[in-house]
Amino acid sequence: MAQKELLVSNVDKEMKIALEKYEEPKDIKRVLSGMRPTGKIHLGNYFGALKTWIELQDKAECFFFIADWHAITTSYEDTSKLSQNTLEMMADWIAAGLDPEKSVLFIQSQVKEHAELHLLLSMITPVKWLERNPTYKEMMENLKDRDLATYGFLGYPVLQTADIIIYKADTVPVGIDQLPHLELSRDITRRFNRFFGNIFPEPRPYLSEAPKLPGLDGRKMSKSYGNCIYLSDTEEELRKKVMSMVTDPARVRKTDPGHPEVCSVFSYHKIFTDKKQVKEIEENCRKGQIGCVQCKKQLFENLNTFLSPIREKREKLLSDKETLSQIFVEGSKKAREIAKETMEEVRKAMNFFTF
Repeated sequence: MAQKELLVSNVDKEMKIALEKYEEPKDIKRVLSGMRPTGKIHLGNYFGALKTWIELQDKAECFFFIADWHAITTSYEDTSKLSQNTLEMMADWIAAGLDPEKSVLFIQSQVKEHAELHLLLSMITPVKWLERNPTYKEMMENLKDRDLATYGFLGYPVLQTADIIIYKADTVPVGIDQLPHLELSRDITRRFNRFFGNIFPEPRPYLSEAPKLPGLDGRKMSKSYGNCIYLSDTEEELRKKVMSMVTDPARVRKTDPGHPEVCSVFSYHKIFTDKKQVKEIEENCRKGQIGCVQCKKQLFENLNTFLSPIREKREKLLSDKETLSQIFVEGSKKAREIAKETMEEVRKAMNFFTF
């Protein structure tokens, strides 16, 4: 078996084990999750994470942070866009529906206690635990153009654990691919509690049914592929992107019977078009009674209707950057107060001398 195939099988094996253990949380009290500021948010990010966060705001106490320290675990050699990307993410979050009145929105690097707890957890975390992380070797293989032989990259799950447990969050919304990471966080939490007392709850994963949106070319939507639809796209940018989307490759003429199940445009219709119209589009496509251009034009109208209010609110937020930043300044203060209390408890439990 080729090395890459072996890595993929190991990842799948770990995910299968994690999925078998998964039970949907029923008594969610405190939620925490974060996102790396590596660029503007696209629709894949929105449906994969942000939409779930927005829904959870009305169900639990929520903490959401911009993970700027995590952003440099793979891009440490060039941080020139880090500040701007952070600002863009602030606007994307609030424009999409995260509410600072309902959730604590903050920036990771503004709460230095994360770094202290990360240091202490690194003292008790076996290196073998980090090396067995199924996504570690896979990313090392996939990102060969970058030097990832750093502790920051290897120790990513330790910092992630600190991010979560410093707020004593009981629930973490994650994608399926992140389940092994969270399982490692649970292992680290249990190990700490065994040594120093039952201080932290073991964080539980929360999986949501996120629709899979392909990129413009039919592949996974990814910034590295250049195939994304962003929340910030202008109307004209959106039009051009939709009209360039890959459709059924076997369909040459408008009158040819189509196969909606393999068409990227149809997968979007299932999300952004009402069910009655979706059924009509599917039937007409299979009969060769609707062309791809007409289908795309209809999708553009629906997609633009969805993105327009987000786009407008986003532009307004970025026109007053000081007020936008202040939301995260205040959120970071709230997060820091809780983090400080937790670290006082941790230092006492670990028997550090205090003045």
